[in-house]
Amino acid sequence: MAARTKASNNPALITWARETAGFSVAEAATRLSVSEGQLLAWESRDTEDAPSIPQLRKIAALFKRPLAVFFLSEAPTRFEVMRDLRRLPGAGLRHFSPALQMEIRASSERRELARELVSDLEEPIKPFRLSAKIGDDPESVGRTIRTSLGVTDQLRFKWKDVDGRASFNAWRTRIEEFGVLVFQTITFTSEEASGFAIAAEDLPVIAVNRKDPLTRRTFSLLHEFVHLMIRVSGVSELETDVARPPEDQQIEVFCNQVAAATLIPKESLLAQPTVIEHGSKSGAWKDAEISDLARLFGVSREALLRRLLTFERTTQEFYSLKRAQYNSEYQAIRKREKEKPKKDMKRNMPVETVSNFGRPLVRMLLDNYHQDRLTLSALSGFLNLKVKHIQKLEQVARVR
Repeated sequence: MAARTKASNNPALITWARETAGFSVAEAATRLSVSEGQLLAWESRDTEDAPSIPQLRKIAALFKRPLAVFFLSEAPTRFEVMRDLRRLPGAGLRHFSPALQMEIRASSERRELARELVSDLEEPIKPFRLSAKIGDDPESVGRTIRTSLGVTDQLRFKWKDVDGRASFNAWRTRIEEFGVLVFQTITFTSEEASGFAIAAEDLPVIAVNRKDPLTRRTFSLLHEFVHLMIRVSGVSELETDVARPPEDQQIEVFCNQVAAATLIPKESLLAQPTVIEHGSKSGAWKDAEISDLARLFGVSREALLRRLLTFERTTQEFYSLKRAQYNSEYQAIRKREKEKPKKDMKRNMPVETVSNFGRPLVRMLLDNYHQDRLTLSALSGFLNLKVKHIQKLEQVARVR
């Protein structure tokens, strides 16, 4: 039987992960089904003994840490700056679920990894200098975002497709090229959060929920981008109709307004023939009209209708009616999906890896590997991807 490939991890990180997870050596060894001596050997800097990749995955699962963290040169600093911007009336701050907490921590640690990888490549880190203040005109901030990302009306309208995938991918690429790490995740529910942002002067992070429809993810992407601009890290949901403390409401409403102004520019929307035909304070709209406009701008029907309401091209009554309809349709779709018999779908792991980690981080890892700064096992470990998929990953990650 061929020997298993040893992981080229930092042994001190196993000690750090065990201790911060609250395990003694004896407890951890028992849970990992190894002797205390074996675990201590893995944790020692004075030995060449190391766990295999499958064993390291088991360690990561036990200590609730992403596999990549065990390959850092030193333990990441504790991430304490997240704010829960969603509160229930009279209930104070809501707590994050363990899944959401884990994803925040994993994203923070990936950011530390990216900073280290860039340093190893001796490349400058592009600072994130775009800024805004709450109270700024959302339309003006939206124009600033489009100009900074090089997005024109002609370009946006080329992204028109059925489900919004082209629009999401295009906005994501431009935001990543601007120096932002964009991750996708399915670890927490859509009801809990649509995404979160980690504001920083270099390599800030946006994470969006892959369980959401693509048009909603696009809106979340821009919503979180505004969080970065106002330098406020936070976990967000796009719903702002629930009563909240004024300071939280103000932040979320502003981020939503700017995201809408970015994706659906006022001048462009009001110039559409259908909108001109309806005129001001128009009441009912046909479903096909709303769907066509939403598809043109790469947004959800509700986001489009809300924008029409902002410019008095529909009424509050009609908006509320359609909003209830869309929510009912969405819940029905989710119910049908849950009732469907589960099929074993063949997963495209290289594509999935790039989708979740983003091209910038994947390319940093590949570049360090090609410059002999990372072993193949380390690269595989960072991405939690089997070695056999690395060649295909290279092809996917380099496509623009």
